[in-house]
Amino acid sequence: METLTELLTHKFVLWGGFNLLVLFMLALDLGIFHRKDHRISMKESIVWSIIWVVVALVFNVIVYFWRGSEVALQFFTGYLIERSLSIDNIFVFILIFSYFGVAEKYQYKVLFWGILGALILRGIFIALGAILIAQFHWILYIFGAFLIYAGVKMAFAEDRKIEPEKNPFLKLLRKMITITPDYRDGHFFVKENAKRLATPLFVVLVVVESTDLVFALDSIPAIFAITQDPFIIYSSNVFAILGLRALYFAMAALMDMFYYLKYALGLILSFVGVKMLISSFVKIPIGLALGVIIGVLVIAVIISIVKPPKKKKEALPIPESAPKTN
Repeated sequence: METLTELLTHKFVLWGGFNLLVLFMLALDLGIFHRKDHRISMKESIVWSIIWVVVALVFNVIVYFWRGSEVALQFFTGYLIERSLSIDNIFVFILIFSYFGVAEKYQYKVLFWGILGALILRGIFIALGAILIAQFHWILYIFGAFLIYAGVKMAFAEDRKIEPEKNPFLKLLRKMITITPDYRDGHFFVKENAKRLATPLFVVLVVVESTDLVFALDSIPAIFAITQDPFIIYSSNVFAILGLRALYFAMAALMDMFYYLKYALGLILSFVGVKMLISSFVKIPIGLALGVIIGVLVIAVIISIVKPPKKKKEALPIPESAPKTN
């Protein structure tokens, strides 16, 4: 049996080593492969999406030989849930960049730093969630009920609208620092007259970061329905988020193809919510849960491609010579 010192040393090596690996991959990504701001092509986006998926699957294999098939399946299910929910994030990020008129060559930079911040915030959320569940097991039922509510809301709510002026973090930022009226060659901050100013690109970063904070309230409880192992929850989150940047540029061009995906994501959230609520009475095998999640996603994608919704016909313009009605 491990002593307290040995246990703490093991945890430090595990978490410290994993985070060092993540920082190394991020440094490699931005420092070497994407050092210069440029527009990400569809081909480059797909290649990098595949690379990040492969990296996640390699880590999944390591978990299999290290912790066994059950834990490896938990990691993969958590990864798939987070990866699926991140697609909803992507649609919102597209709207944010469009709203602020961010040039395509600067979008990757914003997503990089936004995701780095998201990793830190989600790590804090997961730690707090694990502590709460360890102390108050009944909080799982609150998480379950919240997920069902979030799932129904996601499926039936109207399309999201971006209203940055209502963002509390942005309001606070504007009170704290002066913001330049225009973008400054991809910089977050500039120095003018011995005074440091924020640029609109930093404003976009704040909006992206705070938006992801809201998304985390859905995704983190969802993975707690699969496992309560903080390291598996965190690592599956990390690998799903690391591939989000590359996936963004591929999905940006295909977003209109997956109309029914929001219903699938809502159903998945509700399903894991129910799984969490009945966990004390009925144990749903992890393999069955994974099958349901994959099945729902596949069906939604197939229906979106085979039977897309009909586009509303735009009203024809009235000729100037036509009689006007009151």
